[in-house]
Amino acid sequence: MLKLNFNYGLLLLCLVSFFGCQSNTKTGETAESTRPNVIFIMTDDHSKRAMSAYTDELMQTPNLDQLAEEGVLFDRAFCTNSICGPSRAVFLTGKFSHKNGFKSNHDTFDGDQPTLAKYMQAAGYHTSVVGKWHLVSRPQGFDEYKILIGQGEYYNPRFTNGADTVRETGYSTTLITDHALSVIDRVKDTNQPFFMMLHHKAPHRNWMPEIKHLQAYTEQEFDIHPTFFDDYENRGEAARMQDMEIRNMYRSADMKLPIYENDPGSGGMPTFDMAGAWKRNYESLTAEQKAAWDDYYEPIIQDYYEQQPEGKELAEWMYQRYLNDYTKSVMSVDDNVGRVLNYLKENEMDENTLIIYTSDQGFFTGEHGWYDKRFMYEPSLAIPLVVRYPKELDQGEERDAMVQNVDLAPTILDFVGEPIPADMQGASLKGILKGEVEDTDESIYYHYYQSTGWHTVPKHIGVRTGQYKLIYYYEIDEWELFDLQNDPYEMNNIYGEESSAGVVKNLKAELQRLIEKYEDDTAPDFQI
Repeated sequence: MLKLNFNYGLLLLCLVSFFGCQSNTKTGETAESTRPNVIFIMTDDHSKRAMSAYTDELMQTPNLDQLAEEGVLFDRAFCTNSICGPSRAVFLTGKFSHKNGFKSNHDTFDGDQPTLAKYMQAAGYHTSVVGKWHLVSRPQGFDEYKILIGQGEYYNPRFTNGADTVRETGYSTTLITDHALSVIDRVKDTNQPFFMMLHHKAPHRNWMPEIKHLQAYTEQEFDIHPTFFDDYENRGEAARMQDMEIRNMYRSADMKLPIYENDPGSGGMPTFDMAGAWKRNYESLTAEQKAAWDDYYEPIIQDYYEQQPEGKELAEWMYQRYLNDYTKSVMSVDDNVGRVLNYLKENEMDENTLIIYTSDQGFFTGEHGWYDKRFMYEPSLAIPLVVRYPKELDQGEERDAMVQNVDLAPTILDFVGEPIPADMQGASLKGILKGEVEDTDESIYYHYYQSTGWHTVPKHIGVRTGQYKLIYYYEIDEWELFDLQNDPYEMNNIYGEESSAGVVKNLKAELQRLIEKYEDDTAPDFQI
């Protein structure tokens, strides 16, 4: 009898153990497989100045702040090449532009090469990309995708899944999130973990806010940035030859004025018919969208033509208009990040989902009087970066290690327990995120290639350390050196000053070391 009771108890124990190893249909986890789901959220041109976890200079972003409060915030994260397509290729491959072959937006991504998506797919993950792709070639390594055509549209955007292209009525940031949650909803009840690239168009130019934010807010008055009226006196030729000044934006698409002929703005590319493009864009709105749009913008248009600002007043007026539309575009990003967080929590998936939030590059929001990116200056070089994974990471932590977007692919592979390919040039940030490693390298490398087309920013390479930044515009044979501790706005080029000679020599040697480390055979020669 005792033996029977013992065996019966043993049987119960075995049954409990057996069923304990079976899948949790809500989370898709098993005792044998607790690999995290991964959601990589990338926005386009999101300045750190427009994320209140970093600063409340421009706006509040409560959902992004919540993400930071529940995860780890990097204060010194940077891109390797501040332009849309190349930055995405860097993330996807874990390699610098010269290695993955996508150096500028004029290129086409070679999808046959190894990518993070392919590695994750081979590891048993369901892989998907939803939203902006912007790499020209067809996505490979994904079980499914639903991507915007080219840059995509803010309103009523076209999506393609490889078989069909469909125009959908609505706002792109919301629609992209709808599609992303739909994919997760289908995958969550399987035993398969998922890897999703959720990529928003916003807040890319031309900053068309969602109707609900036009209806809920009026025009705000932003402080003029201290460097807005920069005369570039203490910089080199590159700062003067650019076409990125807010005062030169298109009055039509950028400022939302109904100027359809002879638009006085150059917009970074004088030969482009932005006025005609804006007219077509506006006319593509539905009747309901157009009514709400007109209700918000008609008083602004009327005020502009009544005031007819010129000179300094016009520049300041355009600055205010730009930032109002830009920040409202970010509001929708914040709203939809909140939707993702809420969905994960409601479905008990938040503890075992690794979320990374970042932008393909930073963006000028009035610094030096500019918009756009490209330069190695801090506003476009620096990117927001937050990592949340409650199962392994402490909440509300900050890290000041200098890291780059090339590090994100190996970081994801490390967290899911996959080997990091030897040819990936980034380093996993897992040790830094967990507080086991204090720092990575003491410097970062940058190479920008796209000098033709928009905005006239010459090709350049550079090195940034904790205190200094050295930039070489090799097309025009010009150097810049900035002391970031004493000159955080990068207003004074101290290259060539006698007191900087030792710093220059050391930084040139470091720049050469990084060129050799990353095997950049596209980098120019220079004298140390």
